[in-house]
Amino acid sequence: MKAVVFYGPGDLRFADVPMPRPKPGEVLVRVDAALTCGTDVKTYRRGHPVMIPVIPTIFGHELAGTIVEVGPGVQGVREGDRVVAANSAPCGACSSCRRGRANLCEDLFFWNGAFAEYALIPSRVTALNLPKISDSLPGRRGAFAEPLACALHALSLAEIRAGDQVVIFGHGPLGQLLGLLAIHQGGRVLLIGKPGPRLDRARDHGFECLESLPDVVPAVRKVTGGQGADVAIDATGRPEVWEQAVTSTRRGGTTVFFGGCAPGTEVRLDTRRLHYEELKLVGAFHHTPSGIRRAISLLESGAINPDVLVTHEMRLSEVPEALELMARGLALKVLIQP
Repeated sequence: MKAVVFYGPGDLRFADVPMPRPKPGEVLVRVDAALTCGTDVKTYRRGHPVMIPVIPTIFGHELAGTIVEVGPGVQGVREGDRVVAANSAPCGACSSCRRGRANLCEDLFFWNGAFAEYALIPSRVTALNLPKISDSLPGRRGAFAEPLACALHALSLAEIRAGDQVVIFGHGPLGQLLGLLAIHQGGRVLLIGKPGPRLDRARDHGFECLESLPDVVPAVRKVTGGQGADVAIDATGRPEVWEQAVTSTRRGGTTVFFGGCAPGTEVRLDTRRLHYEELKLVGAFHHTPSGIRRAISLLESGAINPDVLVTHEMRLSEVPEALELMARGLALKVLIQP
């Protein structure tokens, strides 16, 4: 079968690889739709020891597909079922899992393999994080379940109430997905990003937008009537923007750190504001199996329609070009249809 294989930073190869066969507990899925992700871009550039501990490996982690073969002992799914294969599965036994925080599992298992004609789903994912989707949900939407589940987790921590002013720093696919979800939850969204195709597209689809500046905080305060954001969310993963998000948050407001910064980076905080204005600062990481299922429900009901985030459709052989378009800010999500 054809697949895109990651051999190391900057080294992606479109190749023929052996057709996998499911062992006990595994299933084989025909990939109907796969999506590029910002994490793919970062991993392609510098590797990722957690998500890709062993190389070479088939690349990509957002997909929807159809089961074509079931290994011995598999329960709950069968050949012909349409599914979303999440990119991780918790252990279910550690202290974090027992406390209902599966995204912080001490043995969180990751896998990759979306950019291929077929994907072999590992046994733990098959058992815990391979939900079925309805025949009415197009694969190109079903593949959004994983990033949408991440956004759902972040907004559950934000606790948005109807009418809240939500300021999102970052105009990439996750920033805009967070915006769509915040609007669905009753928030008023202001999206901040660099001038260019991504920000233009966000405006075209109804987002109120503000161009990012070295000191964007006064502009945010002005747009929000001098109060600042009830909820500020960073979706850039840059420490200086984390600081801007905190400074843009109103008294008693919440700042959510959704974008992960590079290891070893630090931010400066105004301790007076944190204490006397009771600011709530919270990190948001990954998703849970229940979040994946909530995301599918939103997609199936049409409450969230992510079609506007797909800017390009490309072939498996063009995955490196798709990632380059994303890195240059010329694409949001690229749909790969093997």
